[in-house]
Amino acid sequence: MSLPPGFLDELRSRISLSQVVGRKVTWDRKSNQAKGDMWAPCPFHQEKTASFHVDDRKGFFHCFGCHISGDAITFVRESENVGFMEAVEILAREAAMEMPAKDPQAKAKADRRTQLAEVMEQAVQWFALQLKTGAASEARDYLARRGLDEAALKRWEIGFAPAQGGAFKHLTGKGVPAEHVIAAGLAAESDRGGAPYDRFRGRIIFPIRDARGRAIAFGGRAMDPNARAKYLNSPETELFDKGRSLYNHAPAREAAGKGNALVVAEGYMDVIALAQAGFDGAVAPLGTAVTGDQLQLLWRMGDEPIVALDGDKAGLAAAMRVMDTALPLLEAGRSLRFALMPPGQDPDDLIRAKGPEAMQQILQAARPMVDLLWQRETEGKVFDSPERRAALDRSLRAAIAKIQDPTIRRHYGDAIKEMRWQLFRPAPPQRRAKGSWKRDQPTAPLAAQHSALAQGAVEHEMREAVVLAVLLSYPHLLERVEDALERLEMSNEDHTRLRDAILFRYGEDTSDLRGEIERELGGELLEKLFSQRHIALVPALRAGGDAEMAAACLKEEVAKLLAWRGAAQELDEALEDFDRGSDEATIWRLSQAAEARNNAVRSMHEDTTQYDVGPNGARMSREERGALDDLLNSITFTKGRNAPQ
Repeated sequence: MSLPPGFLDELRSRISLSQVVGRKVTWDRKSNQAKGDMWAPCPFHQEKTASFHVDDRKGFFHCFGCHISGDAITFVRESENVGFMEAVEILAREAAMEMPAKDPQAKAKADRRTQLAEVMEQAVQWFALQLKTGAASEARDYLARRGLDEAALKRWEIGFAPAQGGAFKHLTGKGVPAEHVIAAGLAAESDRGGAPYDRFRGRIIFPIRDARGRAIAFGGRAMDPNARAKYLNSPETELFDKGRSLYNHAPAREAAGKGNALVVAEGYMDVIALAQAGFDGAVAPLGTAVTGDQLQLLWRMGDEPIVALDGDKAGLAAAMRVMDTALPLLEAGRSLRFALMPPGQDPDDLIRAKGPEAMQQILQAARPMVDLLWQRETEGKVFDSPERRAALDRSLRAAIAKIQDPTIRRHYGDAIKEMRWQLFRPAPPQRRAKGSWKRDQPTAPLAAQHSALAQGAVEHEMREAVVLAVLLSYPHLLERVEDALERLEMSNEDHTRLRDAILFRYGEDTSDLRGEIERELGGELLEKLFSQRHIALVPALRAGGDAEMAAACLKEEVAKLLAWRGAAQELDEALEDFDRGSDEATIWRLSQAAEARNNAVRSMHEDTTQYDVGPNGARMSREERGALDDLLNSITFTKGRNAPQ
């Protein structure tokens, strides 16, 4: 059975040699996974040293001991003791590729693809010749203004399609069947029943080659400013799948293998300008947003391609689309960085205006993808209310939830948490003039500093543990308390990590929530939570506990946590006001708040045996209420007589 041209190249591009070999070996610690530079003891002969080398980017292995070498197909043949076609079938199944049909038509199809490739090569030559004619003078002037000399035109095989066409007539005149010209995407059937017409007319032509260097398509830039489309690409054909192709693929792959930056630009001229300026690892998608398949091609060339798009609104929107496509595909060591151009400029503009050095600075300052995610969710927005902050948290969680790798998802959550803290952290108190308010500055009495309110932090932490344990045991209850859980600020890092891990899974299948979090955060954290003595005494968590009991427990504990937080915040704000140097009006306001609190208590139908109500409406224990009373009373006795009337 013969394989069609390009099948093996496609297979090699879809699989990772290190993953294939990794099933048979244990990698040595000198391996560098990020660079695809892997070492192990050779699986083909007995040895203890790591002399077996895999270059994942090139898809090639070599043993310096027994000198065996080859690609993924060779490795499977030798390690599995199978023939060539069987090895191809094994790898094709892993890459989700369908093997060519074993029938007489397979050879005919392979021959047809070869014939179409030959037609495309003839078209490349014809378009290049047309660029030298008088009809192409305007096109040559345009290319010269863009900085392309004769050597550049030859390197990039740039051509021209005359306004009246001519490619179809030329190729059929050379004996190429009209059907082959149409199948190659160079011409199309007329709707009116006439002769086929050229797809490319009045355009500068850019040949598109695949990873093997074969011409598979063309891109054409219109010279007429009123053309219906500024850029026109070949339609998808038996040779060309635009969602799985990249402009300048083969040269960029070679450059990236030598350590050059892999840069994703928007169009042909950007790629050409970058390469002419020394950035040989430049590629571009072909008239569409970057696809998942194109990202996989990029990651085969380099672990962290730099997306360099135009510095306008459309360029930023395109970068966001790339980010959304990439998030579910992220793996350890494989991501994207984003280099945003100055407003109104693309890479070609920047290089022509300020030179390669300016472009190099932009690439070196490329931002990680998590920064772009944060920018999208926060730029131009105001978060001056709890509801708006909750909406931000929800949108960020939804974006992060797309990440399949749990470790990467956790690290994104940590990074977002730090950015959120930077955005919402309170402003530091302004420094007062030396000596001001020193004489009359009231100090909270010692009894208040050591009151039940301060000691309530221990109870707060215990209640947090109960909430987390109940949710891990009854994950379906998360829907009832998700908003409240967002608002709770946990008292320690362990509780915060557990809370975030639970919230990140909101809206997903949580049937094995405890198992998923144990795999993500480790069993030690959960063991520490459930081994606490008071957790074992919670009825809903003991043998015989049920969901209804758990729901009641969860509701009560969350309510108490929110009430405690309200009381603590009230006291903290009062202390902060005095620490900053409050005036008599502030003292008077607090005393009025105390009176308003007493009036509110009388009008509320609360549990009078256990709870009171604070000035902000928060429920708190009477012991906690007493702490605030001590503070307010001390303030009234110290400064109340000076309050404004």
